[in-house]
Amino acid sequence: MSEEAAPEPRPPVGASASDSAPADTAPSAEESPKGEARPFDEERDGPVSESDALRSLTSDAGHDAAERSEARRASAIADLIAARLNADASGTRIGTLALFNETVSFGGGFHTGGARGTGAPRRAGAVVALDSAELDEYTVLFIQPEGYDSALDDLREQALLVLTGPPGSGRTATAVNLLSEATALSGTQDGGCHRLLDPSALTEPGWEPPAKNCGYVAEVDEGPTGAREFGVRQLASVAAALRAAGCRLVLTGGHDLALAATSASGSESFARHELAPLDPLVILERRVLGHAPEPAARARLHALLEAGDAISALREQPAARHAVRLASVITAEGDLTAAVAALRDPSDQVRSWFHQHRAPEAVAFALAAAVLEESSYLTVAEAAVKLHAALTPPEPAPPDLRFADRLGHEQQWIRLDSDGSGPLGAGGPPRVRFRGALIGQAVLVHAWSTLDGRREAFLEWLRRLLGHRDLEVRARASVTAGVLAWADHHYAVHRFLTGWAGSTSWPQRQAAATALGVAGSRPESAEAVWELLEEWARGGSTAYERRLAGTAANAVGGILGRAAPDRAVGVLRGALDHGDDWGTLPSVAWGGVHLVHQGQAAALLDAYLDWSAPMDLSPMVVKTLSAFVFAASRPYERPSAKYERPSAKTEASGVTGVPLLLSSLPEHGERIAELWARALARRPVQDSALPALREWIDTYAPLCPGSLDRIAALLADVARRPGKHRERLLWWLDKWSADPDRPSANAAWLRRRI
Repeated sequence: MSEEAAPEPRPPVGASASDSAPADTAPSAEESPKGEARPFDEERDGPVSESDALRSLTSDAGHDAAERSEARRASAIADLIAARLNADASGTRIGTLALFNETVSFGGGFHTGGARGTGAPRRAGAVVALDSAELDEYTVLFIQPEGYDSALDDLREQALLVLTGPPGSGRTATAVNLLSEATALSGTQDGGCHRLLDPSALTEPGWEPPAKNCGYVAEVDEGPTGAREFGVRQLASVAAALRAAGCRLVLTGGHDLALAATSASGSESFARHELAPLDPLVILERRVLGHAPEPAARARLHALLEAGDAISALREQPAARHAVRLASVITAEGDLTAAVAALRDPSDQVRSWFHQHRAPEAVAFALAAAVLEESSYLTVAEAAVKLHAALTPPEPAPPDLRFADRLGHEQQWIRLDSDGSGPLGAGGPPRVRFRGALIGQAVLVHAWSTLDGRREAFLEWLRRLLGHRDLEVRARASVTAGVLAWADHHYAVHRFLTGWAGSTSWPQRQAAATALGVAGSRPESAEAVWELLEEWARGGSTAYERRLAGTAANAVGGILGRAAPDRAVGVLRGALDHGDDWGTLPSVAWGGVHLVHQGQAAALLDAYLDWSAPMDLSPMVVKTLSAFVFAASRPYERPSAKYERPSAKTEASGVTGVPLLLSSLPEHGERIAELWARALARRPVQDSALPALREWIDTYAPLCPGSLDRIAALLADVARRPGKHRERLLWWLDKWSADPDRPSANAAWLRRRI
């Protein structure tokens, strides 16, 4: 039974016949018959009644409270990611869609030192001799990697060395140096070193070296296709032919060549060696300072590199060729800052990678990492497996995908970092991160803009991530949708964002709101996003249109509302002012709560004061005051420290578990007092305002030191206003203090203060 149904003590003289305590207006005619509890039905076309909407707000804070309570956490995650994406860490930004429609061509390959001759025709058996200048380029300033002497001994003994390592680990330079030393030590250096242009010729039956007493280097293309023809038997046959001709060959490649050249018995008649990448900074020092640098010169070089951000660039892209490139700029006294900016340009890195890697397993993991960056490896790998399945024809058995084995080879832009906590030991589960701040963003835009045959599968996979059990995964997928909207706003809105915004699925509506917040955080797309939200807010009374308006209200309670609070409250008003249709009230009320949590309470409270100023029987007044009471009732949920932005100076902070409008008093005290006075005086808002006020007094005040004094000052302000405010407050405080089931000492104390 409600507190009004059993009035004690006796109501004061002058109370309304329909009320047990002083009220300034009569109850609404929309109230349901006693005992009826109709559920809020957002799927019903046509106007939603006042009583249904108000009941939804007071029924465990809304019919979808369990889902909407995630909005704050999802918004915090998205906010952090969007802030990182918008940070111009490298001095460059991702370009427009046209950036990814250019024709891309490559010359020189991925060879350290700018190897020559790679443009020659790759006819079977063709070779090109390395001239003295090229040999000097590889050998004069060469740094021996770990295990070099052992590899040299193996090459001299076995004649064939399979030298594998990640791209950029200096495979070609190491191969040339090994060949040069091996031929010199054997006394056959007159034969020289040659590049075998077509390594597939080695797999032909009866292959023989083109010339005797020579050294050869051949590079197998990255990926399983290039290494597929090689196996232990073929390589053993090649090794025998080399020994018979007095020749030596270093065959270089990546992870797939290493697998192809591995024998279960371990008795193959050729040598294998895995290269460990060198520190690119050491390579740069050698190229610039030579073999024995003076300490002062080394210090000057490091100061130059620090000032030009070159060290950070080499940490992000540790391939030897990048160190060589920057070293050449320094020795030529060129513009190091421009060279570093070009090296860190994410669009160039992404285009280069996609040009080289097209296999579904590589693309799937890159896209999964771009969507779920900072998530654990297992989370990313699981998502990548599902995307791989969408990109490839069905197989009778699941493919043997081992993404971690290939990260250092085809995914060098990704690293696995331990976050220092977790169940797997002190280091915790490894998390997937791109080395460059904007790489993930560039991967998404490039893939979305260029992989036409895979766009539909990618979008369906992304949509499925919105239903993931992990809130963080859902939030990151939502942010991804916002990044895609940067590439082509119009296409994204009509292809998937509007469908998500009007969906009956709350996660999809939340995703649309988050995505639009991310898209609107960019100046170039902000106006288009705001116009879309304003259009949705003004929609009609069908269930679908209400959902669009609700999504708009949700969206402006996040990143957008913090940046433009006045425009955000304009969207809220458009969504709320639907005449006798009350169906958007819950969404607008939640949007207001989120706006308060974004530190924009002043703009929202001013709007509520303006909208409720007539204090008449119009629906807008009751809707507005009901939204205020809802905002005053929702406990504050502090975002996890993991998702707090370091620069979040405008975002509000309060006592966890206490409504922010209470813990922030006396800030906005005058506004809050006036809105409380209006809510307590207006039926049917009074029916929710009185229980909310008692929660402030008995539940939240003990959790927030000093808040009871602030409530006393607030209620004293309300009591001083003209009308029945004082006698109404005194009557209810008396009632609560004498409640036989739940007597309130705080109410009695406040009664004495007032």
